[in-house]
Amino acid sequence: MPRSKLLKLVLSRLLMAVLVFMLFFFLPAGTWNYWQAWMYMGVIFIPMLFVMIYLLKNDPALLERRMRTREERREQRKIIQASYLFFVLAYLLPGFDIRFGWSNMSAEISIGAGGVVFLSYLLVFRTMQVNSFLSRVIEVASGQNVIDTDVYGIVRHPMYVGMIVLSVASPIALGSWWAAIPGMVIIPVIVARILDEEIALENDLSGYAEYKQKVKYRLIPYVW
Repeated sequence: MPRSKLLKLVLSRLLMAVLVFMLFFFLPAGTWNYWQAWMYMGVIFIPMLFVMIYLLKNDPALLERRMRTREERREQRKIIQASYLFFVLAYLLPGFDIRFGWSNMSAEISIGAGGVVFLSYLLVFRTMQVNSFLSRVIEVASGQNVIDTDVYGIVRHPMYVGMIVLSVASPIALGSWWAAIPGMVIIPVIVARILDEEIALENDLSGYAEYKQKVKYRLIPYVW
């Protein structure tokens, strides 16, 4: 894909995400005076913009792969479809929580959770830097090889670690304890995704079975 076309696609997706998140946050809150939402969008979208610029310059092929959203594996489509409701609830409930004061969370906790969100996104970015074949969908590209160094030398799915932490911390950064409940559903969703993904990788990616023997743990060292 030409870089100019890729840039337009990236910017349009980013703008759409900003608009959707604003709708999710401020409409339920019933006010623009929702500082946790403004903080969260800054923590998410400013780094995301810089990462997209970095990838456009240094690894456009990876950025193009990250733009794909259509899963070819039926099992993965089912897992993703089952998670939609919980994803929506995790981002809609905080606004209602702010409006009705269900959680009454301190600013320090929300800001701390915002810092955790930022650090988890840095882990996702580092994983992209290490693995240029990191697609959004489950696929094995031509010429793809197993990465077993850096973050991949610690656990087999470092990007999912970042995604789990980000998803659990996000509702808290947005000021809601209650929204953290659907946010935590990301954990069994990611577990199911990993179990199916590893079947595909072991079948289609040369050396992955040996990598599993070298790096024993999927998400948490000495646990799983």
